[in-house]
Amino acid sequence: MSSPVPPTMRAWRYASAAGGLEKNLTLDPTVPTPSITPGSTDELLIRVLATSLNPADHKVPEVLNSAIPVSMLRSMLIRLPATPCGDFCGQVVATSPKIDTFAVGDIVFGRLPPTTSLGAAAEYILAPTANCGVLPKDGPGSKISPEELASLPCAGLTAYQTLAPYVKEGDKVFINGGSGGCGTFGIQIAKALGCFVTTTCSTGKVELVKSLGADEVIDYTTVNVAEEMKKKGQVYTVAVDNVGVAAPGNEQGDLYHASGEFLIPGKGRFVSVGGPISLASFKTLGSRLLTPGFLGGGKSKIDLYTFKGTKTEDYQVLVDMIASGKLKVVVEEVFGFEDLVEAFEQLKTGRSKGKLVVRVAKE
Repeated sequence: MSSPVPPTMRAWRYASAAGGLEKNLTLDPTVPTPSITPGSTDELLIRVLATSLNPADHKVPEVLNSAIPVSMLRSMLIRLPATPCGDFCGQVVATSPKIDTFAVGDIVFGRLPPTTSLGAAAEYILAPTANCGVLPKDGPGSKISPEELASLPCAGLTAYQTLAPYVKEGDKVFINGGSGGCGTFGIQIAKALGCFVTTTCSTGKVELVKSLGADEVIDYTTVNVAEEMKKKGQVYTVAVDNVGVAAPGNEQGDLYHASGEFLIPGKGRFVSVGGPISLASFKTLGSRLLTPGFLGGGKSKIDLYTFKGTKTEDYQVLVDMIASGKLKVVVEEVFGFEDLVEAFEQLKTGRSKGKLVVRVAKE
């Protein structure tokens, strides 16, 4: 079953990420519209309503461009020219045969892999059903906007998957970087799970993170975060690092090595989420993963978080949290489709309060 779609569409494209992805993007109005793959049993053709930006959307192509010098090898990972952006919200316009969990007209949301050649900065995309959640047709959840839904997949799932499996009511959680996409979700999810939350941000964002429920806020512009956390004692169950202070050159102190003094011995987990994607940062993280404490390594268990993909039940939990008022999607700015380059420029400043969303089409 399908709805008519145009033969061509508008999509942002890049053939290189040299010098920064945002400097290589062009809006092409003649890109062939994708169609359901013959023989596929799990694809949705989706008219994109909105996409939200995540650091991986520019970091992955930029790192591939700099770390893999042979263009042919790069194109094996991302077929060029390519369209960026993984997170999306859209409306189903066609499905593979025999799909009964999604229907034409459904509003869906999800995430495409960062190496996809046709990302969500396009008017139409193909997505496997396993990567999608669906907006409820009635009840409070049905009122969630496309901008909110497009913000959920990467940052929302990351925040949930780094916290929910490891904490229980009454636990203490430390979230480094509380005002960005993952941080704003993480604070609220931790509070919804009954945890005490300590977080970090700059001076101008203190009131934002407090409004989301943070119990303690450390202003990283005025103190050394690692030293402040050491003073609190071994009382935290989980530390989620959305900033990447374990990477070389960060002036906030080595949080991972300090974590042995604020995480519960034998139980505490240090989860590394953010930070630069580079050979230097990979070397640093590798050292933390492989060097035992008695040889100078950290004494806490470190998890290098990788996106675990869509879990329908996790999406449902997030939608239910929004519908019940326990979770607010913090959107700093909504850009027009023609303003994608400006949105990436804003993302790369690292100073956003919440999510940056690009409106692709109207419902």
